[in-house]
Amino acid sequence: MISINLKTRRVEIIRLGSQPSVKGPDDWFTGSVRINRLFQPNGHRRAGAAEGTWSKNSVAHSYSRANVDCLGGTRTSRTRGWAIEEIRPGDIVRFAPGEKHWHGASATMAMTHIATQEELNGKVVNWMEKVSDEQYRIESK
Repeated sequence: MISINLKTRRVEIIRLGSQPSVKGPDDWFTGSVRINRLFQPNGHRRAGAAEGTWSKNSVAHSYSRANVDCLGGTRTSRTRGWAIEEIRPGDIVRFAPGEKHWHGASATMAMTHIATQEELNGKVVNWMEKVSDEQYRIESK
């Protein structure tokens, strides 16, 4: 990381590759997910963001105060009680605070997205139960 103090402004440059990607925790995700943390909440910033790359058939089950920007691939997004929505590169999905949902890659194609989440009471995401393979197959039809 490079920090530049220009008397009235502070600039941080985080070089590509200076923060290693991590495997998405098994208790949060079904399938293989890699996460690149972009920035975290701190004293002057209430939001955090991460880039996730999801292998096909990989999903997460969560609710949060989040915006999700789809960068590549095709993915599915579902809120309990609603139909599956196909999300394509360039689409933005905004989940209402506390909206329980799942999202992930399609059955045939991987997906990459950036999730931006606002911190609330010291947390940016409240993770719920994982989506099972059977639930994904049934709900994705």
